[in-house]
Amino acid sequence: MTATSPIEATDPSGSPAAPAPRRRPFGLAAATALVMGNIIGGGIFALPAAVAPYGTVSLLAFAVLSVAAVLLALLFGRLARRSPVTGGLYVYPRDAFGPFAGFLSAWSYWTMCWVSIAALAVAVVGYVDVLIPLHGNHALEGAVALAALWLPAAANFAGTRWVGVVQVVSTVLKFVPLLLVATIGLFFVDADNFGPFNASGDSAPGALAAAAALLLYSFLGVESAAVSAGEVDDPGRNVGRASVLGTLASALVYILGTVAVFGLVPHDRLVDSGAPFADAVNAITGGSWGGTAMALVAVASITGCLNGWILLAAQMPYAAARDGLFPKPFATVGGGGVPGFGVWAVAVLGSLLIALNYTAGPDTTFRVLVLITTFTGCVPYLLSAAAQLYWLARGTRERVRPAGLVRDLVVAALSFAFSFWLIAGAGYAAVYQGVLFLFAGIPVYVWLRGRRREETPEAAQA
Repeated sequence: MTATSPIEATDPSGSPAAPAPRRRPFGLAAATALVMGNIIGGGIFALPAAVAPYGTVSLLAFAVLSVAAVLLALLFGRLARRSPVTGGLYVYPRDAFGPFAGFLSAWSYWTMCWVSIAALAVAVVGYVDVLIPLHGNHALEGAVALAALWLPAAANFAGTRWVGVVQVVSTVLKFVPLLLVATIGLFFVDADNFGPFNASGDSAPGALAAAAALLLYSFLGVESAAVSAGEVDDPGRNVGRASVLGTLASALVYILGTVAVFGLVPHDRLVDSGAPFADAVNAITGGSWGGTAMALVAVASITGCLNGWILLAAQMPYAAARDGLFPKPFATVGGGGVPGFGVWAVAVLGSLLIALNYTAGPDTTFRVLVLITTFTGCVPYLLSAAAQLYWLARGTRERVRPAGLVRDLVVAALSFAFSFWLIAGAGYAAVYQGVLFLFAGIPVYVWLRGRRREETPEAAQA
């Protein structure tokens, strides 16, 4: 069985029926902006400082992750041709391995989404503080974080068309300034600023894996077009294109931007920098206005990122709820085409985490939950790659194109290997805690499946 969007259905044989004609809000440009907007969030503004302790081996880690992200984009494009419907990373494992695998993928992805949404909202506070000093007032900081979360949520309530508009505008606002820094900054690079290749004290492979695990969070979002495939025009064609184009553009900004910052800010200063891109701009201009300019870009960037992530966090459980694998309210869709209950759910859960962060302090459960997003984000990637390998192994002509068999096999196998490597690189603590968080969803699955079997005879009798 293939998951369906509100106006998509399956024929009696279980194959996807042709979708009803309609004008979908995401064309290729909007879908590409959705991918870029979700990948390039607040992380890019802090990443150079976060990976500086590992040395310039981090640049190699960026290159490796960029290749992995492009492979995942190709994988999702191929899978979207088979199941061009909303829910992507839930649909693929469910079609291949059954409802339990689909539920685990949906639960893991949903968990990663709403925890990440809270983390992004908190990240806004640091940049707002540059523009309007908050003087360490936790009440004000919490209010700013909540506003950063609920304003994009309001855009989602307005409908998917507004989500697409916000994504395009916010992506341009952040992409152009970041690209200017990443290109113009290269002319001011000083080779002496780069520091050692491996500054971690660990082996080079160990430092590479550790840096890659930390950097993985910056590439979450490559699946955005696949998750929203039901809202994309000609998804069988445009999901793959948008995924690859958005990922390549994001990787270009990441790599060039990090190289520029590494070469503009001395290594010993970069390790302790709270605003590495602002420091880089100051090094280019010789002034102090860079912090304000980059803070404005960062606020626009993170707001746009939240806008897209809230939509994805609502659409994944929506697809699962239509199959009875998530509570029924998640399947309700508002007049604007957005699963309204799903938006409310992630906004409320994110608000609770924000409140926890500003009442219990930084070294709390909130930080622990943020750490496991690497694991919970990779589980759906791993299951989706396994699903593609499953269909390739079956080898039926309606599932696999013989001419592209070798290409699809290489893409799927490498995507699986990269996902497995990244899960291992997340560290023992993150994997341990992530598994517990993942398995916490099993009682939900058991209850929903049990209720569904109870209701089946009654429905048949009626």
